[in-house]
Amino acid sequence: MEQTVDRTAALSLLRKYNKEPFHIEHALTVEGVMRYFAKTKGYEADADFWGLCGLLHDVDFENWPEEHCKKAPELLAEIGAPEALVHAVCAHGWGICSDVEPTHPMEKLLFASDELTGLIGAAVRMRPSKSVQDLEVSSLKKKFKDKKFAAGCSRDVIRTGAELVGVTLEELMEDTILAMRSCEDSVRNERAALCPEG
Repeated sequence: MEQTVDRTAALSLLRKYNKEPFHIEHALTVEGVMRYFAKTKGYEADADFWGLCGLLHDVDFENWPEEHCKKAPELLAEIGAPEALVHAVCAHGWGICSDVEPTHPMEKLLFASDELTGLIGAAVRMRPSKSVQDLEVSSLKKKFKDKKFAAGCSRDVIRTGAELVGVTLEELMEDTILAMRSCEDSVRNERAALCPEG
């Protein structure tokens, strides 16, 4: 996969349409997770591109929640995003707000990890350490089963994501925790630099 957008342009586009520190942090987290997956799933040469797809996956959500994944192509055109990037961004909303199906392994992993990073992030905020470094799968599974916890994170989407990727729910949880551990410090540092007020 060829990367035809540089990260500076991608980050500028994200910040043009996203002001909430929470949304910026989520974008940076999914970027880091996708880069980790590229490197650990045999796609290291595409790590930058996978990261960009993670960084921009929710570019339209803050301002156009009702048009999520429908407005994105128009915004991505501002930076000349290649078709593969646009397809990946639209496919992460498959069956939720988009009929674009994830077909490439990267798209399936983006779909699978997006919602789960939200659940993991909510679990981390409840921990004394406020860190994913000491979060274990067993603890996350308990949170997953508690439907009142982070109720906005769809368990069905997470289950579908695991099926798409071809792993068990537990394996997806473990992989995503490891991915978030790998980028936690860099995400926090960059978020602090981008959102000093938040």
